[in-house]
Amino acid sequence: MESKDYLKDLNEIKDLMNKSSRFISLSGLSGILAGVYALVGAAIAYWLVTQYSYGTLILDGNIFRLVMLDLCLVALFSIITGIVLTTKKAKKNNAKMWDATSKRLVINFLIPLVAGGLYILIILSNGKYGQTGGLMLIFYGLALVNASKYSIGDIRYLGVIEIILGLIATLLPGYGFWLWVLGFGVMHIVYGTWMHLKYDR
Repeated sequence: MESKDYLKDLNEIKDLMNKSSRFISLSGLSGILAGVYALVGAAIAYWLVTQYSYGTLILDGNIFRLVMLDLCLVALFSIITGIVLTTKKAKKNNAKMWDATSKRLVINFLIPLVAGGLYILIILSNGKYGQTGGLMLIFYGLALVNASKYSIGDIRYLGVIEIILGLIATLLPGYGFWLWVLGFGVMHIVYGTWMHLKYDR
């Protein structure tokens, strides 16, 4: 009987330590919706390029600016949705949304993401955009892997998949758009569904 109580106490201590060192209120539904936003944004970008730019993008053209606006809106909607749903889940679990752990999560996520975003802007300003889709996937994947130690460990697997897709996109730049759709759209939906079934329910 005493050994059972001892094991129970150890498990409770382990759970408390895990909760204090990891932000576990991330919403799987926000991942699903981020994937949906990415698919809708990709469809709009594809339509703009094929209908008004003859299948090619010119960096100083209006269609390119519209595509960039489209990507920014996808990112904005994904961030807002993630914050709203994660806050809702944190309140439901009686957990703090903004504490030392969530701050470490955000900082470790943003470092590779911001560095990658600046690098992409630099190469775009130099007139090189053939590797953009692959680079976005790679730096986003690195950001997920870097932040995974402060959140649910499953995020690391999504990050690794994004990195692999990004590397493939750099090898096959002609398929960069479709690999971007696969990484940011389909994989987010698959991962978000997995997270929702495993943790949210």
